[in-house]
This record gives sequence, C-alpha cells and structure tokens, in this order.
Amino acid sequence: MLWLLPLLFAVALLIPLAAAQVSRGTDLLVSRLSLSLFGDYVANESPRKQDQQSRLRAAHVETTHRVYAARTLLYSLLLGISGSIFGVYGAAVLLRMLRISGDAVRAQLPAALRFLADLTRVTELTLSELFVLVFVSSATVGTALAFGTYYLRWAMLDERASNRASEIEATLPRTIAFVYALSRSGMAFPAILDTLTRNRDVYGEAAVEIGVAVRDMNTFGTDVLSALDRMADRTPSEGMEEFGENLASVLGSGQSLPNFLKDQYERYQEEAEAQQRQYLDLLSTFAEAYVTVLVAGPLFLITILVVIGLVLQETLGLLRIVVYLGIPLSSIAFIAYIDSSTKTISETLGNERSEIPSVGISGITDAVDDDTPALADGGVGSVSDEWAASRERLELYAKFESVLGWLRSPGQVLLRNPEYSFAVTVPVGLWWVVVRSGAVPLSPLSALRTVDSPVVEAILFATGAFALLYEIDKRRVKAIEKVIPDFLDRLASVNDAGVSVVQSMERLTRSDLDALNPELQRAWEDVRWGADVRAAFRRMERRIDSPMMTRATVLITNAMTASGEIAPVLEIAADEARASRRLQRERRQEMLTYLMVIYISFFVFIGIVFALSSSFIPAIESANLGGASSGGLPSGVSSGVFSGLGSVDTAAYTLLFFHAAVMQAIFSGLVAGQLGEGSLADGAKHVVVLLALTVIAFVFL
Repeated sequence: MLWLLPLLFAVALLIPLAAAQVSRGTDLLVSRLSLSLFGDYVANESPRKQDQQSRLRAAHVETTHRVYAARTLLYSLLLGISGSIFGVYGAAVLLRMLRISGDAVRAQLPAALRFLADLTRVTELTLSELFVLVFVSSATVGTALAFGTYYLRWAMLDERASNRASEIEATLPRTIAFVYALSRSGMAFPAILDTLTRNRDVYGEAAVEIGVAVRDMNTFGTDVLSALDRMADRTPSEGMEEFGENLASVLGSGQSLPNFLKDQYERYQEEAEAQQRQYLDLLSTFAEAYVTVLVAGPLFLITILVVIGLVLQETLGLLRIVVYLGIPLSSIAFIAYIDSSTKTISETLGNERSEIPSVGISGITDAVDDDTPALADGGVGSVSDEWAASRERLELYAKFESVLGWLRSPGQVLLRNPEYSFAVTVPVGLWWVVVRSGAVPLSPLSALRTVDSPVVEAILFATGAFALLYEIDKRRVKAIEKVIPDFLDRLASVNDAGVSVVQSMERLTRSDLDALNPELQRAWEDVRWGADVRAAFRRMERRIDSPMMTRATVLITNAMTASGEIAPVLEIAADEARASRRLQRERRQEMLTYLMVIYISFFVFIGIVFALSSSFIPAIESANLGGASSGGLPSGVSSGVFSGLGSVDTAAYTLLFFHAAVMQAIFSGLVAGQLGEGSLADGAKHVVVLLALTVIAFVFL
C-alpha cells in the first residue's frame, strides 16, 4: 500500500484550497499561510506589481494585491506539486487502459529513459522508485500546471475587467440620465453622486464605478475633481473614462453642469440606438447560426447515418451519440455562449432596488430617543420603555412576515416567483412517471420506451405551469410599463402648473391610465392613511416590480428631497421610459422574423424525422422482408445497394427519432426565448408548444 502514499499526499495538498471556497476560517488560514511564505516577495515594488495592481482595480477584486499575489503563488506551488504526482498515476492508468506492457514501452524508449516503463507497474514500486517518476513528472506536468495556474489567476482578472467594462458601457446611459435629472431638481452635485451610489443596485455597474469616487471623497476626504480623475484612470471602460475626465473638466472650469449633462444624455441616447442596432444584428447572426448548425446540421447527419445504417452497416451507436450527446451538449454550449456574448445588466436588478427605505420596523430598536439620558462614556442610560413590548411583537411579526405572505396570497407569490411552482409540479410529475410507467423492464431500450412518454408529459406539465404563471405576470408588467411614460408626463404637467406632488397624485387617480389605475388608487389610499408620498411610491414600485417603474420611482423620490417642483425630472424620466419602450418594441419586431425561422426549421426537422420513422424505414423493412420471402430477385439480376440490407430494427429507430425531436423541441424553444425576448424563462412557452407538437406527431398520427 506504500504506492498510495504519494497519491494521498497530493490529495491532502488540495483539500485546503477546496475548503477555502466554502469555509471563511480556512480561507483566512490559506491567506495567512500565503503571506507568511510569499508576502515579502510580492511586496517589492516593480513595474509588474504596478500592472497587477491596475488589473486588480479594474476587476474590482475585494482584496489587496499582496494577498492576491501571495495566494496565486501558493496555488501555483500546491497545484504544481499535486500535478506532478497525479501525472504519474494518470499515465499509469492510461497505459493500463490501453493494455500496453512495460516491455513494449521499454523497447520504444532510449536507454536513458527506459525507467519510465515502471509506470506500468506503479503498484509494485518502492517509494524511492516512485520518487524518481514523480521528479520526472514535476519537470513536465507539474511545471506546466504551476505556470498555467499562475497565468490563469491573472488572466481571470482581465476577463472580469472586460465583463465589467461591458456592463459599465451598457448602464452608463441610464446613469447619466439619472445624474442629469437630479441636477435639474436643484440637488447639489456631491449629493447626486451619493444618491447614485446608494442606488447602484438599480443603475448597475456604472453606478458602482462612480461609487469608487464617492468613497474616496467620503472616506479619505479627496476633493471631487481628484476623485473623478482617479476613477477615470482606473476604470476599465473607455466610455466611463471619457465621461469622468470631461465631467472633472467641466466642474473645474466652472461651466454649466446641467448643460454638459444634457449634451451627454442626448449623445448617449443616440449611442443606445446604435448599440441596439448592433445588438439586433448579433442576435440575428446567432439565430441563423443556430438554424444552420444545430437544427439543419443534426438533421443532415441523422439522415445520412440512417441511410448508411440501412444500406451498408449498423449505425445505431453513432446515431445515439448524436442524439443523446451531440444535440444536448452543443445546444447547451450554444445557449451559454449566447448568454456570455449578450449579457448585460440592462434587465437585471438586485434584491434592493433603490435606496428608499422600506416601511417597516427596521431601525426602531436601534433608535435612541433624544430625551434618553447619556452616560459619561457615551453610552445610554437604562430607562423604562413603555413601547418595548410593542417592538417585540413587531419583531416577531417581521420574522414570520414571509410565511404570512404565502398564507395571505399564495397565488400572488407564485405569480411573482413562478419558479416556486416547480416545488409542486416536479414531485407531481415524478409521481406521474412512476404511475404511468409501471414495472420498468431491465433492457435499456425497453426501459426508455416505457418511461419516455410519461417523462415528456411530466416535462410538459411542469414547464406549462411555469410558463403560464410567468406569462401572466409578464403581461401584467407590460401593461403597466406601457402607460408609465404617459403617467410621468401627466404628473409633470400637473406639477408644472404649481400643484403639489400629493395633489398631483390625487388628480391622477381620477385619470385613465389603464392597468396603472388600481396601483395608483392603492398608493393614494396609503397617503390618505398617513403615509408620506415617498413611501407610497415605494410601495407601489414594489407591487409593480418593474425595472422601468423602479428607475422612475428612484428619480421621483430623490428629486422630492431637493424640491417640490419635480416637473423637469419627471420629463426626463418620461423620455427615458419612452426610449426604453421603443428599443424593446424594435427588438421584438426585429426578432419576430427569426423566431418564425426557428419554428419553421423545427417543423422541417420533425417532418423529416417523422417521415423517416413512419414511411422510409418501414418501407425498407418491408422490401427486405418481401425479398427474403420471395426468394430474392430473378437469376442474373443484381440487387444493387439493397444487397447489404439486413434486419431493420424499426422500433429502435422510431424511439431514437422521437427522442431527437423531443430534445430539439426543448432546446429550440429555449433558444427562441433567449433570442426573441432575452431570457430562458421566455422560452418556456415555446418549449410547451414545440413539445406538444412533437407528441401529437409521434403519438397521435
């Protein structure tokens, strides 16, 4: 068993690295070990260190250069040592799998390297002999893995910085719109930047980048010009760099900030339209590539393999590889590539959508009344609190609030979170598979034939329930977003006439705003019952749960803190909402054509596959049986290509074609949703439609 000791040692070296990913204590231990070994070395000033620090800042890594560089060297060392050992055992396993003997290896190697033939008998070697092999492996596998780890750790920073740059560019237009709108409200510029930073979950990575400058100002006392210049130097985004430098120049020269922001706002609105055009061109390219490579390609390959299998030799094994591995793996890779290539945060929001505090009990227990006596050490004296019992009851209520929300309106919770439906539909679907399948045969082919239809029915049920809930809530949000620009315009008009925000809201409740009217009525009831307007808007935004409404709410409520005249801010918010609606409409109209192309290509796929399984293969089988029963062709007549025909397993081909159609239905639906509307969840309805058509074609026809 001594031959296992190096292998156990290699595994033990990797355990701390794996545990550091899930354990905070182990992570700190690894950092301390790294610093003790390499901390002094990486702390030396050099051009390489400055370059590495710039990459860390651009990637927004939440650690110091000394810690990251030291951990990189430790990872490289441990993986290099482990790789050296794994290389020996891996080579031994490979030689054993290939059934290559030690004598054969020794015969092919020069005299100086014949000791490598010992790889074929690793279990019989002594520790000294194993050490020689590990030493050789360390010069090859270990060195390559160590350098690869070092390079990969730093290359990951470049990739992360590139992704951040794309996200900053995508969210910069709306960030500039927010800054421009608040500048029209009369709010001081440092306060605008503070407000933007607090709303970084709404305005994305561009707000996070500006938050770096805000942190420099608030924490280190840096002036605004120096903070903006430093932010422009460190950002990975060219657009943010240009904006930061121009903004610092405007502030330093005393030019009109609102005019500058207006020019930037209009410029980025035009750029957003150009980017939308490029984005649609990219999506159309993806759609054409999917139809050509992942629909027509497998169909052509399946057809060729079927003909070869029927005429020349058996190809069911290759067909199974294409259907069960080729189609799903290539489709998943394509979906992942689309997601990585088109990923922006334009439609993604964090859990906390704005800085407006929610109306609740947070902060009540921490608040100290002004009349509470203070102690000499700065503490608070103990006094009788007549509201302590009430606060305790409120805290208890807050703990069970989510459960109570489920009990009060489970349907509403499901509509807002359609993925929760899987907690019910998946167990029901599994139960349906068990009931419908009954006793499953031991033969793989028979087992697949027994469970495939129930599994498809279960997938239809679970996906259909999710799609129904998702589409209902999506249509509700779309109906509200349709009237948001009109709502903001009307609110701006009324406020511009000198009416207060509260009175403006009351007047709008009597206007016709379609799907937004019920929410406005509820917001007005909140105000009537004593809530301030900001809290009422915040509650309405939470109920609507729309990114467009969230951005409008953040603008309105923050503008109200600066002035009661918010008409200019509302006009900008209305313009931004209208531009967002226009871009969404253009994308939907543009991608409708390619959505139809995906559907038509699937119909062609299922039509040809169905024709092969229902007509072509049975006809070949009948011809083969007929030829065998009649004694063949007349004497002297060649049978041609049909001379190689044997028995045809029609059931196996039909089952394989059905599974191919099912997989294409699922992945074509997901791709259609991702390309046409921007997310895999939007593809659920397409999956249901295509799966239903597949079942109808193979079961009922």
